[in-house]
Amino acid sequence: MAAPAVVGTAKAPPAKPAKVKGRAGSGIEARLSIRILVWVRRVSQAGFLALFLYFLFQTAFRGSFASAETAVRLPLPVEAFLLADPFVAAMTLLSTHTVYRGLAWSVGLLGVTLVFGRVFCGWICPFGTLHHFFGWIFPSRYLRGNKRVESNKTAPRQQVKYYLLYAFLAASVAGSAIGGLFDPICVAVRAIGLGVVPALQYITGVASMATGQTGVRPVQAAADSAQDFLAQTVWQSKQFYFHQTWFIGILLVAILFMNRVIPRFWCRVLCPLGAFLGVFARFALFGMEKDHAKCTDCNLCLVHCQGADSPQGGVKWRQDECHMCLNCENACPEDVIKFRFLPTRKSTISKPDTGRRTAIASAAAGAVVIPAMRIADVIDANYDHRVIRPPGSVEEREFLERCIRCAECMKVCPNNALHPAFFEAGVEGIWTPILIPRIGYCEHSCVLCGQVCPTGAIQKITEDQKLGIGQKAISIGTAFYDQGRCLPWAMATPCIVCEEFCPTSPKAIWVEEVDIPKRLPMAGEDGKEPGMTTVHVQRPHVDPSLCIGCGACEKVCPVQDKPAVYVTNVGETRSKTNVILLEDTNYNRPG
Repeated sequence: MAAPAVVGTAKAPPAKPAKVKGRAGSGIEARLSIRILVWVRRVSQAGFLALFLYFLFQTAFRGSFASAETAVRLPLPVEAFLLADPFVAAMTLLSTHTVYRGLAWSVGLLGVTLVFGRVFCGWICPFGTLHHFFGWIFPSRYLRGNKRVESNKTAPRQQVKYYLLYAFLAASVAGSAIGGLFDPICVAVRAIGLGVVPALQYITGVASMATGQTGVRPVQAAADSAQDFLAQTVWQSKQFYFHQTWFIGILLVAILFMNRVIPRFWCRVLCPLGAFLGVFARFALFGMEKDHAKCTDCNLCLVHCQGADSPQGGVKWRQDECHMCLNCENACPEDVIKFRFLPTRKSTISKPDTGRRTAIASAAAGAVVIPAMRIADVIDANYDHRVIRPPGSVEEREFLERCIRCAECMKVCPNNALHPAFFEAGVEGIWTPILIPRIGYCEHSCVLCGQVCPTGAIQKITEDQKLGIGQKAISIGTAFYDQGRCLPWAMATPCIVCEEFCPTSPKAIWVEEVDIPKRLPMAGEDGKEPGMTTVHVQRPHVDPSLCIGCGACEKVCPVQDKPAVYVTNVGETRSKTNVILLEDTNYNRPG
């Protein structure tokens, strides 16, 4: 008897995802987790940009130095973004062979990169978000349709940032942290803090004056209230001016403008921090998988791509370029792209695509340019007297090894005394901090510049060290008199402003009481020579053993165009060679 046939139940084919109305192609909607993460990223970008700006606005002292007994400190870690910057940490490690203690936070960011890839670029970086925002709010008419797609494809120009990275790291090995000129956090602090904020302060000040002239009391009251609020939260109560800030501002505008030609131009082409993170992103546990067979070349992934990392089907994904914005999977209507942990690497290019010879040439150029700049005469042979460094600064060569030109010290200076150098300190010293006493003087008990310096170029000194309590006071220079311009010396005019403002105790400026002849201000009778009188004046002198070079005397000197008293960096504490008085030397001995 034949065995009965067994009838099996056939498995039903997997249900196709429902097509979403209005979505291109098959209309397959992205995973809910990805859609949520895209919004989380947007919130993260806005939040970190707001936090960065808040820290930047709080990099200011709005209190008083009336009590010398109270230590003045900022309540917030306003340099936090710089301390978490691994490119800054790498430069200082290579240039000084040490890691400044605060920069240990950057190891955490490297750890995040090793797990998730370049999430810093797409989720955290305030400068990257600024470019993203400007690209969104000012869309380019040029970048539409096919041009938008082509602009977001991986291009050879993206290799430039890696060559800059190699050059700056090699320069660090040669002893210079000049790469801070291109670090995105440094650029953001420098450009916004020294350029944008003072410009907005100036504009609102002019607007407030205009409203004050209207005579309409409600309008005047509103303008005054707005000015008071901004002075307490965004900028200081007085207008700040910064040396050469026009150049820094123009560069920022130019970089932002380039987003109209190449989306996220800075991030893709010039950012050495992005390149540094891209080197580590090749080991990330989180990445992309593609199903090339499903791709219909709709190019929606390219339209929305932030990193130009080749998300489209048919080509390999560039893991080192991806900002992890997740826009590609969110936009894909064919379910081609999936982000997951431990993805297959068959369709991935992990390491940077740079030419070996060009990379070696870039590193060689970075290593050679530092000694090439230092054979000029600005450091060893003819050190510029205008290069007055902040109190607590280390010796000049070590200073250049550590200073990343972030401008935190300039932003926090309560008297607007610190400014970015141009070529006063040579090409290598561009945008490092110098004190310009004619604009502002160094507050006697202030040590804020050292508190916010992220690399130790300016040491964290105490008030006792600066004031010389129980020790020799820290000096940043010495004052000198131009007797041909000094009113009591050259014009028999009483003036003791400099002596009154000298903050040291005992005062470094002392006066000599003299009675001297002076012509009367009118001619004598019948056109004769003016008569003479005797005037009692106090002629000022400087005691170089007490002068700390704060610049208060130069700031308040009433001779406006070129002050009669001026400060140079000679006698600075940080240098053993740039001295004016040698110990145990008798200057009165016969020649």
